[in-house]
Amino acid sequence: MAEAAIEEVEIDEVEMRKAQALKREKIGRWLLPLIVIVLTIFAWDRFCVWNEIPHYIIPRPGQVLEALINDRVILIGSLGTTLVITFSALAIAIVGGVGLAVLFAQSKWIEMTFFPYAVVLQVTPIIAIAPLIFIYVDSKFAGLLICAWIVAFFPILSNTTLGLNSADHNLRDMMKLYGASRWQTLRYLRLPAALPYFLGGLKIAGGLSLIGAIVAEFVAGSSGFGSGLAFRILEASYRLKMPRMFAAILLISIAGVLIFMFMSFLSWFFLHKWHESAIKREI
Repeated sequence: MAEAAIEEVEIDEVEMRKAQALKREKIGRWLLPLIVIVLTIFAWDRFCVWNEIPHYIIPRPGQVLEALINDRVILIGSLGTTLVITFSALAIAIVGGVGLAVLFAQSKWIEMTFFPYAVVLQVTPIIAIAPLIFIYVDSKFAGLLICAWIVAFFPILSNTTLGLNSADHNLRDMMKLYGASRWQTLRYLRLPAALPYFLGGLKIAGGLSLIGAIVAEFVAGSSGFGSGLAFRILEASYRLKMPRMFAAILLISIAGVLIFMFMSFLSWFFLHKWHESAIKREI
């Protein structure tokens, strides 16, 4: 009886330590980045004060916040324009990337024929071909969309293709043995197996679509067109309104973080019940 009671107490202590460790991890996951951000902002402010740097070279954090508040109508409107391009390009990249990956999975000949061209699109710097796109495409919005799509397309295509080809070959042989068609194998085996890979590519493509939109806006803005955040950065730099420029950069960074967090949530939502990458592990 005494030994059983001692074992029960030891088990309770182990569970308590696990619960405390999990609690500390949850707090640290938010507290540590917050501390680093606060220290970075403080160091930035002190650096400007101690070196007497004028605001038209490097503004202080308070001046950036003031510009963000005073120019919120212009900046938020420009952010909306940039996000419309970003999510439109991402949607097209998802449809095109997944569709082409399915074709690649169904035919090796199609994959060998067209995959090199996808690689060429990926390795060609968007800043080099963006001016050509705006020369040959009449619609500026369409040009921005194409530039952002080019950047976001390849991660979804390559990751989804890898996922479709990573389905267990034993299960594929079993489905073939039971008379499953190629499309049944795709629907019930290969697509579920590719889901984690697709979601991983989606995390990458979300940020890259924002980068592609910003780069395209820089090119379009230099030719007299633009109402996105990149154009506001160019405009503020020409007029030496550095607080507004830093405020626009801050909004881009926040938008990128929120996009990544949303894609991470989607990944958790679809995978947390069954896939090893999202299942909580004991500490």
